[in-house]
Amino acid sequence: MATRKALSVAHKASEAIGARPAQGRRGRILRRAGLAVSLGMTAMLVSGCSIDNPWLRFGWPSGITPQATRMRELWTWSVLAALAMGVLVWGLTFWTVAFHRKKPNSPEFPRQTGYNVPLELSYTAIPFVIIAVLFYFTVVVQNFVTDKVGNPDVVVDVTAYQWNWKFGYQKVDLKDGSPVYNGVDTERQDMNQDIKDRYKEATKDGHPQPGPNNGLPANDISYLHYDKVETVGTSNEVPVLVLPSGKNIEFELAAADVIHSFWVPEFLFKRDVMPNPKENNSDNRFQVTKIEKEGAFVGRCAEMCGTFHSMMNFEIRVVSPEKFQKYMDARVKDHKTNAEALASIGESPVATSTKPFNTDRKARGNELADAK
Repeated sequence: MATRKALSVAHKASEAIGARPAQGRRGRILRRAGLAVSLGMTAMLVSGCSIDNPWLRFGWPSGITPQATRMRELWTWSVLAALAMGVLVWGLTFWTVAFHRKKPNSPEFPRQTGYNVPLELSYTAIPFVIIAVLFYFTVVVQNFVTDKVGNPDVVVDVTAYQWNWKFGYQKVDLKDGSPVYNGVDTERQDMNQDIKDRYKEATKDGHPQPGPNNGLPANDISYLHYDKVETVGTSNEVPVLVLPSGKNIEFELAAADVIHSFWVPEFLFKRDVMPNPKENNSDNRFQVTKIEKEGAFVGRCAEMCGTFHSMMNFEIRVVSPEKFQKYMDARVKDHKTNAEALASIGESPVATSTKPFNTDRKARGNELADAK
């Protein structure tokens, strides 16, 4: 009887030993098949679609500048890399749960891979390589986006204040044979500088009276720029900034009160607008090498700045260089308003991508009550 039991145990053990290679082969086949499927799906996803695809933008706008395109592509490739890694990791996790678990009614645990030095080195090194690659491409794109050329075609002064915008043309040089336009309002600029100098020289009982803002009063705005041709937004009129397509444009930003943020979603870029940028160590200039699409594009303040922050919108109106030159002539030579100059070149005189908001809180409350 004992001999029969011993033979039976030996037979089962030999069957188990013989089954392990078969199970190992099945595991290797499944792993390879899963890896092949993952790589195949990723390859089809990447190669079968245009990178400028609503599905591959993952919620981002397409963009209308070369800088926007580079940022969108970085975003898309980063998400695709994350998705591919996610498919691999989750695939291995579910494969382990499904095929590498303890079998029912079996005292044996699956083969353990702990203290596997090559495996541990691999899954430690691979994330570092991925991070290094993402860091490299991030720096390359960031340098491209923040790069500035020495002589932009158009320089726009952007002044943010609660709760609207003022745009002025500091310089226009389209390099098409038309004269260079220098739009700085030197009279107002010099007046501001005089006020600043007088305050610094002010004394009380023969003693200097420096203010809290680098020797200036807290409400000093002498750092702001003033131009001859300006567009100022009001509660009843959204400011429309007219720009030429295909030209290098520089934006110089400053806030007259609190911190704001200049954001055009189609630029895929925003920058904080600081009061006294120089003293606050703020890089308040950025450029777009060209705007590739004509039309109307909404702009917003992207920094919580007070009661009517959500209403602080503006519009970028992109027109051809020829239309832009006619627009500037209408503003400079004919002294037309922004709306009149837009109408003279066949454009809508008011914003079309956004609209003014009713700033009367009581009226807004009544509208909401009526809607209910």
